[in-house]
Amino acid sequence: MPFKSGFAAIIGRPNVGKSTLLNAVVGEKVSIVSKKPQTTRNVIRGVKNLKDAQIVFIDTPGLHRAKGLLNEFMVKEALSALSEVDCVLCLIDAKKEKGEDFLIENLKRLECPVILVINKVDLVPKQELLPIMARYSRLFPFKDIVPVSALKKDGIELLVSIIAGVLPEGPRYFPEDMITDQPERFIAAEIIREKVFELTGEEIPYSVAVIVEEFKEREGKDLVYISAVINVERDSQKAIIIGKKGSMLKDIGTSAREDIGRLLGVRVYLELFVRTKEGWTRDARALKEFGYG
Repeated sequence: MPFKSGFAAIIGRPNVGKSTLLNAVVGEKVSIVSKKPQTTRNVIRGVKNLKDAQIVFIDTPGLHRAKGLLNEFMVKEALSALSEVDCVLCLIDAKKEKGEDFLIENLKRLECPVILVINKVDLVPKQELLPIMARYSRLFPFKDIVPVSALKKDGIELLVSIIAGVLPEGPRYFPEDMITDQPERFIAAEIIREKVFELTGEEIPYSVAVIVEEFKEREGKDLVYISAVINVERDSQKAIIIGKKGSMLKDIGTSAREDIGRLLGVRVYLELFVRTKEGWTRDARALKEFGYG
């Protein structure tokens, strides 16, 4: 059998489960997940190795009509990921179909195969799936339509085999034991940001950026020292993240340390600081400093 390889971009509206799908396919958390839409801000790659194929998945920020500098950056990131891929997965939520015009509008300029992936099918009656599939078939000539539940990992193997089937012959781009090309510093920062979202609930909006200032391996101690700063826009947000007598910041640090240590396979010593940088989501220079430009 010839070896096949290529790049598959995952696109869709915010909060349809793109990061959950990527993690389910790869088998590890390489992209952070939150119930809040627009959690993913950067293009993130995950690698799936098969016996006769290697698929490089690209998780993208949610496609939406952008308002503000940060949102504009996120949409540009998503659209730029479509320029040189071999396949596109258009992910929709079986329960919340909306914004399809904007999605289809961006699909029409693509020349590569597009697979419609209907996610969260475990949450809808089976008889409702056929009308959804029929309607999207009329909107765009999809190469295939695959119902999945990314959270429960249902339909994932079938989806992977279909993607492998449309890829061209090619080399193995990454080593077999590699699941992402993201630097460990970036993954650590993203996990910390995920924990802020998880633990602060609705109190903290999207004005959080995490910068890892130090990432040092302590030789012979199986230990990584990480120092990171959580940046917010207002002092009131800073107070929420720190919590009463530092309780919230301690909980964020504990949860993040466990996930980072599990992913890196080492013990982690994590120090967190909180800093206010007024209006950073509207400041082009600050966006660039935080890696969004």
